[in-house]
Amino acid sequence: MPDTSLKTRNVILALATTALLSGCGATSKLGDWLRGGDESATSDAVIIGAPDAETYLAELYELASGDTRRQAAIYEDASSAAQLAPGPSSSLRLALVLATPGHANSNPSRAVTMLREVLEQEPLLTSGELSLATVSLLNAERLAAASGEVARLLDASQQAVRNEEESANRRVTAVEAENRRLREQLEEAEEKLEAITSIERTIREQQ
Repeated sequence: MPDTSLKTRNVILALATTALLSGCGATSKLGDWLRGGDESATSDAVIIGAPDAETYLAELYELASGDTRRQAAIYEDASSAAQLAPGPSSSLRLALVLATPGHANSNPSRAVTMLREVLEQEPLLTSGELSLATVSLLNAERLAAASGEVARLLDASQQAVRNEEESANRRVTAVEAENRRLREQLEEAEEKLEAITSIERTIREQQ
């Protein structure tokens, strides 16, 4: 079982890769922060109660690699903390959980909204939190867009199936109506034939 430092390095690598793929200016900021070369980090005021970046990253790694019970527990804890102790750090923690795919409570769209709100409180964030929020927002936006496209395609597919079913039902109804009409015509023809046969029989008997 990898230790916490290895877990943290793995998550850092994943976040850095996301940033590189995003092609955004946040890449250099994240890179400086990860290398410890961000000058602004040394001048940041200490924010009381704010977790360090390693705490967030360790939980994200555990969330990404844990079983469903542990994933649910992490979400419930983060959600409760955001409600009981609202603030940029607790909101960021919940947003990061929501932005992480692969568990039942993943919600990229909600994560996007929360991360944007967190970033509006930049003065209350540490440099590590700011970097995490920025990179996670880029990833969540892409996940939300992809989820929306999947939902749109699914709706379109389901609508196409419904349309085909309705069309098939209309064809079946039309065929059944035509069969009823033909049966009625056949019955009328049989009645006429029987009447003619009865008349001919009567004529022959009278002769």
